[in-house]
Amino acid sequence: MKRVGFDEQAYTRRSRTGPCFVCRMLAGDPEFRHEIILRDEHHVVFLDRYPTLLGKLLVAPVEHRQDVIADFTEQDSAGLWRLVHRAGAALQQVVPTERIYVQSLGSNSGNSHVHIHVAALPPGVPYEEQQTAALQWQSAGLLEVSAAQTRRIAGQLRAELSAPIHRAHLADRTTSDHLPEQQSQKEGPA
Repeated sequence: MKRVGFDEQAYTRRSRTGPCFVCRMLAGDPEFRHEIILRDEHHVVFLDRYPTLLGKLLVAPVEHRQDVIADFTEQDSAGLWRLVHRAGAALQQVVPTERIYVQSLGSNSGNSHVHIHVAALPPGVPYEEQQTAALQWQSAGLLEVSAAQTRRIAGQLRAELSAPIHRAHLADRTTSDHLPEQQSQKEGPA
């Protein structure tokens, strides 16, 4: 897939002086159009317009909130992170994935609307190009994704997110496999 350059100065200027991109997208402003995958009364999932990895998603609350901890009750936060988990699981089904990356970025100075980045690292990426290097425009460059490919990925993600939650990848694990040894022993026989 082709990588393209990116005018980071223009992006920074727009982020710091322009309106909230999430709020404008949700209001239907064509200048801030993103491919929305899922929207309900509380959350929105959409494809990143500036991806460094194929299928990179953003998950955000519909309501403008700026602090990923202080602006959420524990229940609100749990709902957002459940959707992040579902979006990541859907992404794994749609694009080749070695690992899912999840980040909360933004700043009070720009891109202040809480949004969680969910990105799939494809298999075979050299270690030096993984982790933060895979997510930064400076090191990775932007991925050029055609409109047709964007529509295809969006459709597949919508289908995955509307399907019942799949837990096949957990079928061979038991709850005790994930507990520290002490806690598992404390529970005693069933």
